[in-house]
Amino acid sequence: MSIQFKALPTAAVRALQRGGPDAYGLAPEHRISDGDGVPCRHCLKNVAAGDGYLIVAYRPFPELQPYAETGPIFLHAEECERAADGEALPEMLASSDYIVRGYGKDDRIVYGSGAVTPTDDIAARATTLLERDDIAYIHVRSARNNCYQCRIERA
Repeated sequence: MSIQFKALPTAAVRALQRGGPDAYGLAPEHRISDGDGVPCRHCLKNVAAGDGYLIVAYRPFPELQPYAETGPIFLHAEECERAADGEALPEMLASSDYIVRGYGKDDRIVYGSGAVTPTDDIAARATTLLERDDIAYIHVRSARNNCYQCRIERA
């Protein structure tokens, strides 16, 4: 089975980059990157030192429900090109490990599917999880702060 890493949709990102409200109805916060640990969820690259970025509350779910986690993410302040869907591990996944967790068609956590996973094992773990009928897609999240990184789907 093939998998694909998916970045945030461009339309949602452009609205935020143009000052639109985040998941909490707030304007994006502007910061300048020091080049360390500022992964953009749209281009799936780190924001370079000296470049502007946004901090926004983001909810990667279509509607409110008890499992619809909302949390902080970073985006380039200036428009960037969306990362193409693909099998390659995104450049921004530079930590030693991440939470890899499955979600059902109802957008709820599939209990028992989540695990802190070494970065080099993310694709293999995702492939194994997506072989299950009860898992529709996967989130990759920070193992330290639970921040949403990207989504993985069947290709």
